[in-house]
Amino acid sequence: MNLQKSIARTLLMTQVTSWMGEEILMKHQILTLKLPNQHFRLKRSHHQQTSQHIRHWKFLFPLSTLLATMPASERKKEYFARMEGLMEEHSKVLIVSADHVGSLQMQKIRHALRGKAVVLMGKNTMMRKIITGFCKKFERTDYEALLPMVRGNIGFIFTNGDFAELRAIIDENRVPAAAKVGVVAECDVLVPPGPTGCDPGQTSWFQALNVPTKISRGQIEIISELKLVSKGERVGGSEAALLQKLDIRPFTYGLVLKSVYDNGDVFDAAVLDITEDALKQKFLHAVRRIAAFSLEQGFVNLASLPHSLGNAVKRLIAITVQTGFIKYAAAEPWNAALDTGAPAAAAEEPAAE
Repeated sequence: MNLQKSIARTLLMTQVTSWMGEEILMKHQILTLKLPNQHFRLKRSHHQQTSQHIRHWKFLFPLSTLLATMPASERKKEYFARMEGLMEEHSKVLIVSADHVGSLQMQKIRHALRGKAVVLMGKNTMMRKIITGFCKKFERTDYEALLPMVRGNIGFIFTNGDFAELRAIIDENRVPAAAKVGVVAECDVLVPPGPTGCDPGQTSWFQALNVPTKISRGQIEIISELKLVSKGERVGGSEAALLQKLDIRPFTYGLVLKSVYDNGDVFDAAVLDITEDALKQKFLHAVRRIAAFSLEQGFVNLASLPHSLGNAVKRLIAITVQTGFIKYAAAEPWNAALDTGAPAAAAEEPAAE
């Protein structure tokens, strides 16, 4: 009984929330947990001599295997509650594609985003059901904009922070990958010029791929840069073999931003490329165009008013300088300049004659 209590206590410490054991047997240093559908075995560590505490035993299988014994209904309830909680606590969501992303890479991304955002992956049908139920339950329509986005191998990154900071973290966690047959090229694949390390007997193989080569110092050398695969095309078998032979890893895989959700509005991920400086420049350009149009048509508004006042002052200065009868403070520097320039011009006239 003490051993059973220790097992239960340790399972709780390892975040196992449910216990379905029916029987516990120990024989020849092997502890067997007999469950309804399968047996799990634990083995005592060699350096431990006591079996009174479960911490002296180690699993012969991952703990995720034991977690998998949780009934599907309970796992779904836990997932539903978690996603609803994230939707209630956060107002911003990044919709990302997880194609070609491995479990280790995903773990690193989760670790890098810890404290700033929460990554949630799952089945699309479950996500749609949770979003629909959440909107009906809390009488909200803002999250309904996410429903058309739930397609393909996608996931959600919930946050209340800055989108640009999260995108920088995601971009930092991209890993280089080789070009495999059938993969759609995410960028143009270029083969640089230079020695290949291949013997001259493989020249015909390069010629079949239309690669310009020559023999130099007993090896094949590529003469000029070659565009092997264009962006959006599928990588063929010959192209993949050539890239592998040259040890070129042209692609990088990671989470790809598809869309951005912010308080009920969904935008394309391209909006994150717009910086504050770019917005200022576009705004000033629009103001200048409005001011030019207003001046031409005689409209007075906030954009054209400074220019209208400036033009009026210029006209007053011109009239004052031309007539000489009107006193205007802003025109005094111009009058002084004209007065000093007039005698010099008069003195130069006789000399010119």
